[in-house]
Amino acid sequence: MKFYKYQGTGNDFVMIDNRDLSFPKSTQLIHQLCDRRFGIGGDGLILLENNETEDFKMVYYNADGNESTMCGNGGRCLVAFAHFLKIFENKTTFNAIDGLHEAEINGELVKLKMIDVKQIENHENYSVLNTGSPHYVQFVEQVENYNVYEEGKKIRNNEIFHQEGINVNFVSKISDNELFVRTYERGVEDETYSCGTGVTASALTFMQNNHQSSVAVKVLGGNLKVYAEKSGDYYHNIWLEGPAQQVFSGEINIK
Repeated sequence: MKFYKYQGTGNDFVMIDNRDLSFPKSTQLIHQLCDRRFGIGGDGLILLENNETEDFKMVYYNADGNESTMCGNGGRCLVAFAHFLKIFENKTTFNAIDGLHEAEINGELVKLKMIDVKQIENHENYSVLNTGSPHYVQFVEQVENYNVYEEGKKIRNNEIFHQEGINVNFVSKISDNELFVRTYERGVEDETYSCGTGVTASALTFMQNNHQSSVAVKVLGGNLKVYAEKSGDYYHNIWLEGPAQQVFSGEINIK
């Protein structure tokens, strides 16, 4: 089986061109392919499939082998993959589990339009919102020294969120226009180098009490940018921008 490996700010994915629908959608197989010792290695696996109304369709699986909700960096990487396959030139539209997305590509820079966010649920020291995937956002001091794995795992599995699970973001403000975000991702069950929907959730939470239309975000794997417009408590025209690169390609035996 032919595969491609892509990464977007350190969030890495196995990419399969499945327009002929030949890929066996086995949880065990996907988990094995994402395994960093016994497979290709990746935070997830993405199938590019045909779509009746748009340029293509995104089918995303977490590293545990289960189909999951939207992945922002995965979406950006899939756009780069579709461009590599010559499916579109500069601008595209595609369908994902959370609906229609627009995207633009300029070299290795991919800008992806995210779904509208109609509500941010604010609690005493954290916020919860859905940016295509559910996210918990908590602002902390010196996130670079924070124990993201231990604290994120506790929250992801606590009595409030344990049934569905939630992605957990810890955020520190660098300046009035820049954040540092670290994320514990469900399905990966570990901290990842970057999480696109998490970065988007963190930026929107920050924008609530500030009046920016864009926020730069530092992650362990690089730098991203989030743009958004606000109408009351409603966020729309939300875009996630950052690099997406093909790392390598090859063939792997599957059983």
